[in-house]
Amino acid sequence: MMRVISSATRRHQRGLRERERASERSRKMIALGVSSPSSSSSVHHVLASLGISPQLHSWRASSFRGIRLEAGVRTATPLSYRSGASGGRMVVNMAKREEEMKEIRAKTTEEINEEVIDLKGELLMLRLQKSARNEFKSSEFGRMRKRIARMLTVKREIEIEEGINKRLSRKLDRKWKKSIVVRPPPSLRKKQEEQKAAEAEKSS
Repeated sequence: MMRVISSATRRHQRGLRERERASERSRKMIALGVSSPSSSSSVHHVLASLGISPQLHSWRASSFRGIRLEAGVRTATPLSYRSGASGGRMVVNMAKREEEMKEIRAKTTEEINEEVIDLKGELLMLRLQKSARNEFKSSEFGRMRKRIARMLTVKREIEIEEGINKRLSRKLDRKWKKSIVVRPPPSLRKKQEEQKAAEAEKSS
């Protein structure tokens, strides 16, 4: 009569076999003279006795309290030595970000507020262009949002230097938002000026 073994029984038997293998490996490592994975001198001794160069392999603690050898030490490559277009692009982006932060930190709080208002107006114009299915650069959304976030970060840094706590900062922010005068963004103002100039040329 054939005996039917359930999947739970198979998993249990597999776990028992894995534990037996782990205990066997642990006994072998203890027999080789490794008491704990943290003792680097015993690790070097064991690797030397096995004919393995310690510089070419890394070891780490495992569940069976032994040492697991890996096929090489993975080290982080410095950013300046990374090959390919992605590494160079990352370096360029970091340099641009640093320049932008220096430029923002040179501004006063009033100038930051004015630019934030203009950038939010530009974001509104982009959303209108998107809803109207007009041509626009989708990358401008991310660029403007990041610019606004950096400007607000620098603004908060200035407030911290002046000793303004978070509660007072929120009050000042609400007061500033109430005092905002609605105006067209710079791109729309530029278009309006160009249209006026074209109309003046036609009339003349």
